[in-house]
Amino acid sequence: MAAGLAVTAAALVAAGPRDAGRARAPSASAPPAAAESRMAGAPAQERQAVEMVTAPVRIADGATVRLLRPGDRVDVVAAEESAVGGGDARVVARGVRVTKVPEALDGVAEGGALVVLSVPRQTAVRLAGAGATSRLAVTLC
Repeated sequence: MAAGLAVTAAALVAAGPRDAGRARAPSASAPPAAAESRMAGAPAQERQAVEMVTAPVRIADGATVRLLRPGDRVDVVAAEESAVGGGDARVVARGVRVTKVPEALDGVAEGGALVVLSVPRQTAVRLAGAGATSRLAVTLC
């Protein structure tokens, strides 16, 4: 089930809008000096917008998810299980926002719990991959 969710999430991320790389005209509210410097070929010191997507993530410990509320910030940790003792853990997403905590379905509690996060597109890809190969956990920020 987790692998299916991860594949679905990766497909949704890959099928997103294709125009993210298009140049945008300066906004009408931009200060004239900033607009003039862009026209003169001076390097613009603007931040590029990060495209945020919604990523459903299955957390291994369902009780932990019940502590979360929309608006909380969490780190997502992937713990790889190894045949010999423990495994390695790595942070897959830092300080991401919880957007929804769906109600648990009957009979799914042993498979963890779902949480919906708002993350940059590249982070969504990492989450989907980690969810297919590792147990995911969250820590509150």
